[in-house]
Amino acid sequence: MVPPGGRFAETPRLLYSSSMTKTRCAWAGTDPTYVAYHDEEWGVPVHDDRLLFEFLVLEGAQAGLSWSTILNKRAGYREAFAGFDIEKVAAYTEADVERLLANPGIVRNRMKIESAIANARSVLEIQEEFGSLDAYLWQFVNGSPKQNHWKTMAEIPAQTEESVAMSKALKKRGFNFVGPTICYAFMQAVGMVNDHVANCHRHAELSDCA
Repeated sequence: MVPPGGRFAETPRLLYSSSMTKTRCAWAGTDPTYVAYHDEEWGVPVHDDRLLFEFLVLEGAQAGLSWSTILNKRAGYREAFAGFDIEKVAAYTEADVERLLANPGIVRNRMKIESAIANARSVLEIQEEFGSLDAYLWQFVNGSPKQNHWKTMAEIPAQTEESVAMSKALKKRGFNFVGPTICYAFMQAVGMVNDHVANCHRHAELSDCA
């Protein structure tokens, strides 16, 4: 859920909305869905385990695809994966995999579907050991959002030391589709880092979340 890595066609500039005089990250464009996601969700700190799990699944599903594909299927994912109820998804069987493979509302890729189920089971283990997925994941940024100050989109990295560490730790626990780039996109989406460019109106607003 982030521009780096070719997810959005973008140039290293800012874009003015024609409907509102607010400067935004270029990737937000003018599509109302993108603008709403940029203004209301992207980069907002998330501490709810269900929503963290949702972002993990969606970021993994996005691998190799455009983010617009996933954003347009988000409602379908929520329906197919029981509102991202972790215990319910962890209990899915092979019959559920076959059911999901026939569901046009999601990306019908067996590896990604099976990964979402396996990852849910790994999340349950983390919750048992650490108390919450939130507590486990936020340790990679020492519990507080990292405030970056990029001037252009071109400066934003595809992965960082923290995302590499998260990727290694999650893979060790049996997670799939959690490479360093996917993990960094996840960290950006859930507000572990503030990667809105410095002149974007959301950068200053989210700096208050530090």
